[in-house]
Amino acid sequence: MKKLISTMMMASALVLTGAAAQAGEIAVIVKTTNSNFWQNVNKGASAAIKGQEAHTMTFNGPASESAIADQVSLVENAINRGVAGIVLAPSDPEALTPVVKKAFEAQIPVVIIDSGLADNAKEYYQAFLSTDNCAAGKLVADKMLSEVGTEGKVAVMSYVAGVGSEIGRVGCFVEHINEKSDIEIVGPFYSQSQMATALNQTTDVLAANDDLVGIFGANEPTAIGMGRAIVQAGKAGSITALGFDGNSDLQDFVRDGTLAGTAVQGSFQMGELGVQTIMKLLSGESVSDFIDTGVVLATKENIDQPEVQNVLY
Repeated sequence: MKKLISTMMMASALVLTGAAAQAGEIAVIVKTTNSNFWQNVNKGASAAIKGQEAHTMTFNGPASESAIADQVSLVENAINRGVAGIVLAPSDPEALTPVVKKAFEAQIPVVIIDSGLADNAKEYYQAFLSTDNCAAGKLVADKMLSEVGTEGKVAVMSYVAGVGSEIGRVGCFVEHINEKSDIEIVGPFYSQSQMATALNQTTDVLAANDDLVGIFGANEPTAIGMGRAIVQAGKAGSITALGFDGNSDLQDFVRDGTLAGTAVQGSFQMGELGVQTIMKLLSGESVSDFIDTGVVLATKENIDQPEVQNVLY
């Protein structure tokens, strides 16, 4: 009810401020611009804004997902220049909450994508668009169990501890494995979304655990680094490896058998639906609190099917 009231207040404020509030820049601010995943979000946002005369779109993000202060500054700059709306993928649920509150107080609608904010921030944004990361984690866990059975060791190569998407994705993967099997979880290890870090971590994990039956790389740069380490160690095909996200490197790993599969989010949809949701808010329309942008498990058997090709990038 509190969220509904805040959304209604925001809509009313936009109507009262007139047409000027309904046009202008929509700032899309993601975790980093140095990732094919986030560039695919940019493509979706660009598709949504194409042909729009009333609105423009800017796309920005820090150099890395761990540069949280830089992302806070980008949001503050957007507020200060009076953007019409913000689409934000927060790198940290707590650190981004105060600046999203500032946007709310400035009557700037905010749509959150990919990762959630802290629970006490729910009244300050109008919609959350994301993969159901817990369901995605369970999907990957079920694939792992179907490949390795219910015993042995499985390593978890994660990215940034405490990020909303990581909590759901990795947390539910681990919980599901623990509930359904006697598998020992090794990790999680955190790469800070750096491919080279993930490669080095995976190399160390493989060397220290020659009895691993499976390994999970939980986002794009982590899964790429993991896959390269597996190849370098000569373990491609002999260990069940699962990734997350769907750029060309990960597609190649699926095709050559390095990965048994990779879970792919609707990154294009996050950008497209995020911008469309802001435009709906600016025109006074109601929107859903949560919009599921979906996930597909790409395997060697289905990777060329249309429903999988539509989410790869």
